[in-house]
Amino acid sequence: MSTQLEAFIEFITVIKALSKASIQAYSKDLCLIEEHYKTSLLKLDEAKIFQYLGSFENKRTLNRKLSSLNAFYDFCYKEFEIEDENKRSFKFSKVPSLLPKYLPFEKIMSDLDNIDRSSWIGLRDYALILFLYATGLRISECLSLEHGDFEKQWLRVRHTKGDKERMVPVADEALKAIKLYEEESPFESASLWLNYQGKTLSRISAYKICKKYLNNSPHVLRHSYASALIIGGADLRVVQELLGHASLLTTQVYTHIQKQNLQDTVLKYHPMA
Repeated sequence: MSTQLEAFIEFITVIKALSKASIQAYSKDLCLIEEHYKTSLLKLDEAKIFQYLGSFENKRTLNRKLSSLNAFYDFCYKEFEIEDENKRSFKFSKVPSLLPKYLPFEKIMSDLDNIDRSSWIGLRDYALILFLYATGLRISECLSLEHGDFEKQWLRVRHTKGDKERMVPVADEALKAIKLYEEESPFESASLWLNYQGKTLSRISAYKICKKYLNNSPHVLRHSYASALIIGGADLRVVQELLGHASLLTTQVYTHIQKQNLQDTVLKYHPMA
């Protein structure tokens, strides 16, 4: 790893305070290029970079790597005073926008009824899915929670993307489900979500739980939470705050749901529809 790349990784870790997943993604993307050519990224010309990137057919994967390169070169431009003519910025590949998939409330509750809650594992699975839908947390935020993060009907989300702490209200039904799970759990731990060995539940395990009962990923529950709020008439900026989005542009992906809901309402109730 070059000195410049080490400095960049330290920058995004300490100064930018990016999530562990983001730091790992940036590091992996950039290290692989340096390892491929056995030299520093600053010594590579654009032809070699494009030659390397040309092996990736998936446009989303390609754009992620372009994002890593742009962030690195922007850092070097500012930190190492690179000449303007040597500044690099790569344009992203056009990708068709994918609308977020979400599940209606009735579907989620119907699937939850299929969970056998006669054991503490079943109570945990039920509480986990209900909690994810009730709060809209990222799965990484959810799994890092501790018992002390709850303040009555509020949740303090501390381990967030970019370390931006926020407060999120929690529905009574979700709190009751968590309490039942805690009462039946045979382990004592600071972590809220535990596996059958009493250790903190992993992302893979959480994914398997959601896949088993909902046939969807935990992130779909986050989309379902946001979609339910938008359809209910919530202000977009409020949803942005609840989701912990740094930019309103990220939250605006849900506005299509609001438009679709308005259209469906007109088609259903207007005499001229």
